[in-house]
Amino acid sequence: MSTIYVAVLTYVRPVEEIDAEMQAHVAWLRKGYEDGVFLASGRRIPRTGGVILARGDSLEAIESRLSEDPFQRLGLAKVEIIPFQASMTVDALKDIV
Repeated sequence: MSTIYVAVLTYVRPVEEIDAEMQAHVAWLRKGYEDGVFLASGRRIPRTGGVILARGDSLEAIESRLSEDPFQRLGLAKVEIIPFQASMTVDALKDIV
């Protein structure tokens, strides 16, 4: 069973700077989905950052991937990574986790 990681991004720069890099961030997210690492992502409410649900074999691998995010490389957001192993899920997630 893969470990699931909740990556909580918090913007540390004005939203105008975030928006200027959003296209690059979305391209980076798409690659994570194509690679089968990202499971879900979206904006926090209120819009103070974002959340990425990912799976992987190690915290180091997830940290490495997140370090490639344009928001991280440009110092636009900080990230907290919360690892967990799901002990219960809805049926739709049984093959994912």
